[in-house]
Amino acid sequence: MLDLFHSSNNPQPKTLRKHQAKAIELIRNSLAKGNTRVVCEAATGFGKTLTAAKIIEGALAKRNKVIFTAPAISLIDQTVTAFENEGIRDIGVMQANHPRTDSLARVQVASVQTLARREIPEASLVIVDECHLRAKVIEDMMAERPDVFFIGMSATPWARGMGLLWQDKVTPITIGELIEHGYLSEFTVFAPDVPDLSGVKTVAGDYHEGEVADVMEGKALMASVVETWLARGENRPTLLFGVNRAHAKQLSEAFERAGVATAYVDAFTDSVERQVIARRFKAGEVKVACSVRTLTTGVDWPVSCIIDAAPTKSDMLHVQKIGRGLRVNPGTEDLLVLDHAGNSLRLGLVTDIHRGKLDATKRGERQPVERKEKLPKDCSECGALHTGLTCPNCGHERKPVAGVETVEGDLVQVTGKKAPATKEEKQRFFSMALWMAGQRGYKPGWAANKYREKFGVWPRGLEQVEAPADQAFLNYEKSRRIAWAKRKSAEQKGAA
Repeated sequence: MLDLFHSSNNPQPKTLRKHQAKAIELIRNSLAKGNTRVVCEAATGFGKTLTAAKIIEGALAKRNKVIFTAPAISLIDQTVTAFENEGIRDIGVMQANHPRTDSLARVQVASVQTLARREIPEASLVIVDECHLRAKVIEDMMAERPDVFFIGMSATPWARGMGLLWQDKVTPITIGELIEHGYLSEFTVFAPDVPDLSGVKTVAGDYHEGEVADVMEGKALMASVVETWLARGENRPTLLFGVNRAHAKQLSEAFERAGVATAYVDAFTDSVERQVIARRFKAGEVKVACSVRTLTTGVDWPVSCIIDAAPTKSDMLHVQKIGRGLRVNPGTEDLLVLDHAGNSLRLGLVTDIHRGKLDATKRGERQPVERKEKLPKDCSECGALHTGLTCPNCGHERKPVAGVETVEGDLVQVTGKKAPATKEEKQRFFSMALWMAGQRGYKPGWAANKYREKFGVWPRGLEQVEAPADQAFLNYEKSRRIAWAKRKSAEQKGAA
C-alpha cells in the first residue's frame, strides 16, 4: 500500500524537473517511514500541478483511486485540463451538473466546497491543493479514513495548527533557489514609509479590516499609488491588492481616471467575466487588475508588477501575493513590487521567510514565535537591501540608527539590484522626450531637463533624434506633471 505511485516507463508530455522529481522522492521516503499525511512545500513556480499529475499517474498504474481537491470551484477546469495534458484521461468532476461528471472515473477532481456537500467516493490517495487553507471536510476525511494517504501541497504551509493534522513536511526547493536556477524571476521591491498602524486592532491574528482600510483609503495615499505606478511601473502588466472590495474598487477607479486600462475582480466575479478579464490582461488591453485576495492563488497570468496596498501581519498572505508575479514572463523577466503597505519591511522579503516545521499549536495555546532573520533596511546611497553595516552593492557604510530612512511622497528601493539603464535605453528616453517637446511646442531644453530628472545627469553624448513616445514614457511624464501640480498646490496653501 505504501507504493502508491512509481515512475512510469511510458513517454510523457513533460519531463519532471530535478526539484519535482526530488519532491516525489521525499514524499515516498516520508510515506515509507509510516507517515500517511505529508505536506509538500511547493513555492510559486514549483510546478505542483505537474508534480501532482505524475503522482496520480503512478497511483493509477497501481490501480488506486485518487481524489484531488482544489480550494475553489474556479480552479477545477484548469486542473482537469492540466491533468489531461499529461495524459490522464480517466477523470470525473464533482461539481453541480459539470459535463465531466463521472462517478466511475478513478480520478475525481472536486473543490473542497463541493466535496463537503457530496457523498465522498472511496480512494486510496487524496491530494489536497493549498492545504494551508483549513477545510472541515478534509479534517473529517482524515479522521474517518485512517488508511487513506493524504498529500498536501502549498507554497505556504505555515498555518496555525497544521501539525496537529499533518505528520510531516518536505521542502524540495526554496523560493530563493528557484530564482537562482532561473525558474522564478529576480525581483526588486520599492516601499514607502510604513503606514502608521499603531492604532489598528488585531483580529484573528491580522489587522482589523475596517480600521486598516480607513488608514489606506486616505486620498493622498490613494493618489500616491497611481502616481507611483505611472512613474515607476514602466507600463508593466500589474496585479493590485487592496484591503477590501471597496478599497480595491476605489483604486481601480483612480487608475481609470488617470487613463490606465484597469479591471476589477472579486469573489463575485463569475467565471465567464474572469476569463474575459484574463484574456484582455494577457493581450495587454488591461494593464492593472485590482482585487483583494481573489487573485492570490491559482492565477497564471503574465504579471511583472505587483502593487501591494493591503497591510497584513500574515507572512503566508504576503508570500502568496508577491508570488503571483514571480513567474518568468518573456519580455519582462524581472518583477517590480511597489509595496505601499510596508509589508516587505515589516515581515521581510519572500526569499527570507521560512518555517522549519509544521505548527502544532493547540487551540487556546500561545503560538511559539520562530526567530526571524534580521529584517531588511535600505541603503541610503543606492537603495539596495542589506542587513549589515556595509552595503554589498555600493560599499556605503551605514551608521547604526533606529528606523528606516524614507523619502516623503516617494518610494525607496529596499531590495534587488536593478540593472542600470543602457546607453540605448537612455537614448530612447531622450529621443521620446525630444519628440514630445516638438509635439507640444516646448523649448529644446525641456527634453534635456526631463532626461536629467530621470537619470540625474545631462544627456551628453546622445543624438538629437526624435522617436514617438511609448506608453511607459507617457505614464512617466504624466506622473511628473501630477507631482508638479501637487507641489504647487502645497506651496499655495503654505503661502496662504
